[in-house]
Amino acid sequence: MVLSQITFSHVGLHHYLFLGAVLFVSGLLTILVKRNAIGILMGVELILNAANVNLVAFNHFSHGSESRLDGQVFAMFVIVLAAAEAAVALAIFLNFYNNFNTIDVERAQNLRG
Repeated sequence: MVLSQITFSHVGLHHYLFLGAVLFVSGLLTILVKRNAIGILMGVELILNAANVNLVAFNHFSHGSESRLDGQVFAMFVIVLAAAEAAVALAIFLNFYNNFNTIDVERAQNLRG
């Protein structure tokens, strides 16, 4: 089969849901496995991207030919939330690194009062 003959008209909602599930599971595994704070932050971003894929896919397949942007607007809110979360988390990680010279989350138990 030649690449120019492949069409993506058979891609349905279940394909997007599977992609969202794979992103969610890989993000969850990243959060559970990583000890590095930056790795955990990347896992959270993967989970938020899985939510974005589901929002846009449900919007597209629920309205059909109607052009409504509900899912895209919610996805933009999630992207803004993710940017704010990343900025705050990186500021916390920098402060933690200045105090302990590491970003290993196992050392965070020293912060308990």
